Amino acid sequence: MNIAVSRTEAPSARSQVQWSRRWESELQLTDHAELAEFFRNSYGPTGAFNAQPFEGNRSWAGARPEVRIIGYDARGVAAHVGLLRRFIKICGVDLLVAELGLYAVRPDLEGLGISHAMRVTYPILHELGVPFGFGTVRPALAKHMTRLVARQGLATLMSGIRVRSTHPDVYPNLSPIRIEDVIVVVFPIGRSISEWPAGTIIDRNGPEL
Repeated sequence: MNIAVSRTEAPSARSQVQWSRRWESELQLTDHAELAEFFRNSYGPTGAFNAQPFEGNRSWAGARPEVRIIGYDARGVAAHVGLLRRFIKICGVDLLVAELGLYAVRPDLEGLGISHAMRVTYPILHELGVPFGFGTVRPALAKHMTRLVARQGLATLMSGIRVRSTHPDVYPNLSPIRIEDVIVVVFPIGRSISEWPAGTIIDRNGPEL
């Protein structure tokens, strides 16, 4: 899950943000340009490498979202969550999920937490008709995600799982496959968490959102 996180909460900032659902085919060039700038500004502080995919008017890093949940305020784009329905494979079992990624908050809005964005996103996950929402984060963010979503009953965090993905582009001196030890974040939507298939290897069969 491409993610730029904030560490604090500021309810006054949350109240000023208006959320909008935007299907990918609805976005115009000006929308992509605005989002690309937003991502560069949001991911840049986490490292210049993380902002590189958003050069020009490109508003996605790996796989392209199907639908976006975008928060706007008086200054423009304030927050963003991307969703993509896809089949993943868990130890040979195909599973439909909505992958969540491209989560970011504008640096000046420190209080727009993941938990609030997920409450906005949940009804759309139900509309998409998927059994689970799915994402991955670096192990360093496990405590942060536990505080924001797991303790509130929004998701379950799973460790000890390796995720196999493809790179978004093919490079001459780099394997096209990437295998990562990550924290898997599962949001039960149409099924209970007990129905999530057991397994320690997940195949995305494509790039990360």
